[in-house]
Amino acid sequence: MSRGDRMSAIDANAAAAPAIVDEKPDPALGLISWQRVLLLLAAGLAVALLPLVLAGKDYFWVNILTYTYLFAGLAVAWNIIAGFGGQFSLGHGVFFAIGAYTTARLFLDWQVSPWIGVLPGAFACAVIGPLVFLPTFRLKGSFFAIATLAFNEVGFVFANYLESVTGGPRGLQVPFRAGFFNMIFSDPRAYSLVMFAYLVTALVVVIALMRSRLGYYLLAVREDEDAARAAGISVRQVKIRATALSAALTALGGGLFAIYVRTIDPLTLFSLPDVGVKFALLSLIGGIGTITGPVLGAFLIIPLESYLRATLGGADPGVHLILVGLVMLLAALFMRRGVTGAIEHLWLRWQHRSRR
Repeated sequence: MSRGDRMSAIDANAAAAPAIVDEKPDPALGLISWQRVLLLLAAGLAVALLPLVLAGKDYFWVNILTYTYLFAGLAVAWNIIAGFGGQFSLGHGVFFAIGAYTTARLFLDWQVSPWIGVLPGAFACAVIGPLVFLPTFRLKGSFFAIATLAFNEVGFVFANYLESVTGGPRGLQVPFRAGFFNMIFSDPRAYSLVMFAYLVTALVVVIALMRSRLGYYLLAVREDEDAARAAGISVRQVKIRATALSAALTALGGGLFAIYVRTIDPLTLFSLPDVGVKFALLSLIGGIGTITGPVLGAFLIIPLESYLRATLGGADPGVHLILVGLVMLLAALFMRRGVTGAIEHLWLRWQHRSRR
């Protein structure tokens, strides 16, 4: 066959191939349309909201669900830079604290409504995050994690000594003045709805990100930075933009947390077990690098931890931590890809058996 005949055959095959240009592949959701993505999102959110409806006026469970929604959104925000970007951060507690302190200070000093007060902290972290992480972007793996851990410790020291801003070790207290303008409610279920709205916002942002060019670039950088750079991708710019987005969403959650608990201090905001590391654990248990993983991790760990603390923490201090740690250990041993990966594996096995 001559060269001209071969070229004609290739052109004919290309013309006969199905066109998939209009269908954007989503690394996390598969090759599906926007309509189906939105339908799946709506169905998942309806399932997530169902426990709040069933809880009714059982404020013990309402409080647990409020924390679950909040930390699910925070884990989704952390997963942007760590799960999709491959930069395992332990310094997101600083962004969380900046959002909390900014919202509380604006409310206490200038009576700025938290509905607006959460935004300056988010904008500040969108700038501060890339500036602080920029020198560490050359580091990888555990070295990057250690560098961001040091960033968290520096933030803790500053928060302890800047009493004019943070209140020092005593922290800040937001007075209880119930009202929609103040984002302070007499009915705890209202806080659950606010945190649920935050989770929805985080999920929508991440889904839009992962179906955009930046999302594809981010995954390429995670898989192989050198190959991505050779393909013409600006690795530094991709990391900067992803960090800005992740830090802003984390600060937004910190502001909501400050108004909900109304008492914030450095030990609470910069605690690695309760804040910094928890973002990572929820994503790892649920499935890091997936959209649904952090949410599933939060719905598994936060209610379990809260329930065990309430039932066992008083009689046998520390037992609830042992049990939660055991659950995490079993998940790490038998679900290497998290809950999401385990569910996907079972689904594929069921499909394989059904085809026989």
